[in-house]
This record gives sequence, C-alpha cells and structure tokens, in this order.
Amino acid sequence: MLDYAEDLKAAVVAASELLAAIPDEVAARRPGPGKWSAKEIIGHLIDSAANNHQRFVRAQLQDDLVFDGYAQDEWVAAQGYQKAPWQDLLTLWRGYNLHIARLIEAMPDEVRLRERHRHNLHELAWQPVPAGTPTTLDYFMRDYVQHLHHHLRQIHQP
Repeated sequence: MLDYAEDLKAAVVAASELLAAIPDEVAARRPGPGKWSAKEIIGHLIDSAANNHQRFVRAQLQDDLVFDGYAQDEWVAAQGYQKAPWQDLLTLWRGYNLHIARLIEAMPDEVRLRERHRHNLHELAWQPVPAGTPTTLDYFMRDYVQHLHHHLRQIHQP
C-alpha cells in the first residue's frame, strides 16, 4: 500500500462527510474579494483531478513528465461552479479522487519511481521541481495529494 494513496482515500472520505453538512448557501459564500467560495474550491479540485488523472495515465506511457497546464481561474469561472448544486459537486469530487487513488495503487513501482529528466513540474506542481532536476511520477502524485489537503484546509479555515 502506498501511504499517499491511502491518505488520499481517507482525506476524501472524511472531508466528504464534513463538507456534506455545509448548507449550499454557506458553500457559495466567498470569504473575501478575489477569493474562491467552497464551491469554487471543490470545483478547482475537480478540475485538478480531471487534469491530473490524464497526466498520471499518460505518464505511464511516455518517457517524460511534460504536460499541458490550464488556466485555473478561467476554468472555475467557465464551469459555473458557484451556481452548481453543492452536493453534486461533492459527489463528483469524491468519486473522481477515489478513482485516482485506485489508479495510484495500481501503478507499477518501476513506472512510479522511474527518474524522469524531462519535465515541466517547475510549472505544474504545487511544490515545483526546478527545471533540470530529475523527478518521478511518484513525486508528482504525492504533490497532488498535498495540493488537495491545502485546499481542504482553506475551506475549513477560510
């Protein structure tokens, strides 16, 4: 078992229960100008899951860790997360992340731990890896879980 896959599952299950208790109108409140509401944060985490799911699958089939980025604020706005039903967002977020945990667990060690010299994790990772510094898919997937925790803390401590 991989500790961060287990951490991802546990965090998603625990947060799902806590977040489900938040009323829709409270989830839509923005804590300040230019700040995302809980709905928008979960929407961003859905976008992160969608993008990183593809990256994690593609990384198993290529020699590098070079992937397209995405404009996070624009994606959140374009998808109308602020007006989406809170429970629908939570259901999608929960299911997608439990799937990603299964993907991580199913990945062969030799793929997960293989050093990659070409990457753009200096642009994509939550905790960037300097360009030219070799890294692994394992690092990138751990970083994904840490990013998720960061945003869950934002919801619980606005």
